[in-house]
Amino acid sequence: MTELENEIRSIEPADIEKNKVLAGVAYILFFLPLLASPDSQYGKFHANQGLLLLIFSFGGSLILSLIPIVGWILLPFFSIVVLVFAVIGILNGLGGKVKELPLIGKLRLIK
Repeated sequence: MTELENEIRSIEPADIEKNKVLAGVAYILFFLPLLASPDSQYGKFHANQGLLLLIFSFGGSLILSLIPIVGWILLPFFSIVVLVFAVIGILNGLGGKVKELPLIGKLRLIK
């Protein structure tokens, strides 16, 4: 059994129902579920995904902005990818789903 499957099984349906809105907001303010509901496994999962998205967007934007011409051309496309990931995360959070973001979601910074 994978770590994600164990994490999904440990989240109670009542926790998901109670913290759907916080999980959706976690992709805008990743720390909000940690402050509002620190015991929620569902909130922690989406807070982790929101933090990963923040680091990915900041790091990618910084790197691409430092690369002349090619980086500047790729930066708008990177921003669209970040926006798509954020929308996916918000919809997953509000929809009660425990799904990792594409490409970056496997990392665990908040346990």
